[in-house]
Amino acid sequence: MEAYKRWVRRNRDYVHSMESLANGLTWLLPERFSESEIGPEAVTSFFGVITAINEHIIETTPTQRVPAQAEPSSFPYSLCITLIKDLETLVEVAAQQFYGDDRKWNFIAVTEAIKVLVRLAMFRNSGYKMLLHGGESVNSDKGSNVSIEKPGPFGKAGNLNGPVNSRYYNNHIPWNLEGRALSALNRFGENARMVSDPSWLNRVRHHHAMVEPATVMDEIEKPSLSNFLSEKGIPGGLFVMGEVMFIIRPLVYVLLIRKYGTRSWFPWFTSMIVDLVGNSLLSYVTMMRNSAKAPLFHLSKDEKDELKRRKLLWALYIMRDPFFAKYTRSRLDRTQKLLEPVPFVGFLAEKIIELLVGAQTRYTYMSGS
Repeated sequence: MEAYKRWVRRNRDYVHSMESLANGLTWLLPERFSESEIGPEAVTSFFGVITAINEHIIETTPTQRVPAQAEPSSFPYSLCITLIKDLETLVEVAAQQFYGDDRKWNFIAVTEAIKVLVRLAMFRNSGYKMLLHGGESVNSDKGSNVSIEKPGPFGKAGNLNGPVNSRYYNNHIPWNLEGRALSALNRFGENARMVSDPSWLNRVRHHHAMVEPATVMDEIEKPSLSNFLSEKGIPGGLFVMGEVMFIIRPLVYVLLIRKYGTRSWFPWFTSMIVDLVGNSLLSYVTMMRNSAKAPLFHLSKDEKDELKRRKLLWALYIMRDPFFAKYTRSRLDRTQKLLEPVPFVGFLAEKIIELLVGAQTRYTYMSGS
């Protein structure tokens, strides 16, 4: 196992390229969206699990700059969430084939409940910081959720965004060649990263942030919920409520579908309301100011991008039943007929629409959880 870890860490670029190629080729497997989809999904899940494990190996690469005893030892919540997400589609497909369309929602609900528990534990363990990419990326920002009241050594009390720390967070210049390449890639793909930034890139950036000089990386004690609420007051409670609503929304949606069915509008509207209210609470508290006209909650760039990403996920509502069956499907069919006479474009549109329609039949592809 140690030999495999060393090989992955030495050839991380090659590993990432092969993983991307393998995951892309799984879409070309036969009977991708047929009734007997367990085989292709098992292959997809296998590659997903291998990818997640490799990412975790790269993330935990030892370094001479950080003593072994200084490295934090905690449960790998992000790896756990990634593994669950890699396996959840296989669970859905197997449950549907062996137990039918109605009873498969029992297994999906169990999967979502496990994700809720892990995410809540991660939210608490992080000191009530915003979850990034549903918990698949670690929120390593040290200045999150800290109010500004008094001047401190870095400009403001509790604010690590002063002139010294800005080198490591705002205008971060990594110390090695790979870090500089990642920084250049990050600047090049700034807009696209909000939607499709791969989790391995976030984890590698997180790893490099962790191995910077320790002068400004002193461990900050994680507050308990009571301490957090007493410090933040009502805005802190609204922040926690908004984040918890984001975490539990998929489970609420699945439980309502399990009871009312996919043709009912009640689960669809309820899920949207939970999304809107939770996101509105987070947006509201992050815009609040204290007596010194300073923000109560300091959002890092990753956290601001996360709020934008969550809003972009609302587009998935048009791909969920009953909205899809009533409106989206007819629009896709008309688009396909319109583009069908056009050489190559018609063929490409047909394949894209075929993939969209096939993916829509799977809850896990359109859940946004």
